[in-house]
Amino acid sequence: MKREVIVAKHAGFCFGVNRAVNMVYDLLEKGEKVCTLGPIIHNRHAVAHFETMGVRVIDSPDEAKSGDTVIIRSHGVAKAVYDELESKGVVLVDATCPFVKRIHGIVSNAEAEGRLPVIIGTRSHPEVEGIAGWT
Repeated sequence: MKREVIVAKHAGFCFGVNRAVNMVYDLLEKGEKVCTLGPIIHNRHAVAHFETMGVRVIDSPDEAKSGDTVIIRSHGVAKAVYDELESKGVVLVDATCPFVKRIHGIVSNAEAEGRLPVIIGTRSHPEVEGIAGWT
């Protein structure tokens, strides 16, 4: 029986992930010493590929070294993480998906207006943790 493989019209990374991946490539081309705070995206093959190019994955801001270029993953992080990284004297590059960043603003504004944002999702997922860190 003959089988046909059809590639979906929109196969590949979403806009935010594609943007984050391209930011890593751009920084590497400039010769930056790059590390990502957490895996840049949920794709172990892409993360492994970047590791072969010298990109370190760090799990917390404490692991960042002076002179590092630290990329915030596409899922975003809490406001406190930005503050901590900025205090370490690293070059901070924000690869948070603009759609996720918009949610950070919505949550932060709601909190400032005295409303109680309700976040539904898996508590330990990086995107949920990041959003919750803007309340």
